[in-house]
Amino acid sequence: MVEVAGKIRRDFKVLSVFIAIYCEKHHENRAPVAPNLGKIEFFAPKPLSLCPACTRLLMHAMVKRLHCPMTPKPACKRCPNHCYHPTYRKAIRQVMQFSGRHMLLRGRLDYLLHLLF
Repeated sequence: MVEVAGKIRRDFKVLSVFIAIYCEKHHENRAPVAPNLGKIEFFAPKPLSLCPACTRLLMHAMVKRLHCPMTPKPACKRCPNHCYHPTYRKAIRQVMQFSGRHMLLRGRLDYLLHLLF
C-alpha cells in the first residue's frame, strides 16, 4: 500500500467527495468502490459508490496527484504543467464545477476553501 502525506491524503478525500457527488447526480450504474484502488489508498469520509467511468477518473486523478512534480503543489487550474490526459482534464473540470456549486448551495464551504487555497 502506498503511504501518503497529510496534504495528499486531504486532496484524495476532497477528490473522492467531489467525484461521488457528481456520479450520484449524473450516473445510475454505480457500484461500491474498495477503499484502495490498485495499490493507492484513498480516504473517503464514507463508503463510495461510483460508476466505472468515475472510478477511472478518480484513479487517474490520484495517480497524477501522487506523481505531481511541483513543490509546493499549485491548484491544477493554475499549474503551468498540465499532467492530466485531455479527456480526464475535461471530465475533472465538469466534476469540480458541478460539485463545487452543489456544495456551495448546501453550505459546505470547507471543501471549497480547499480548492481556492
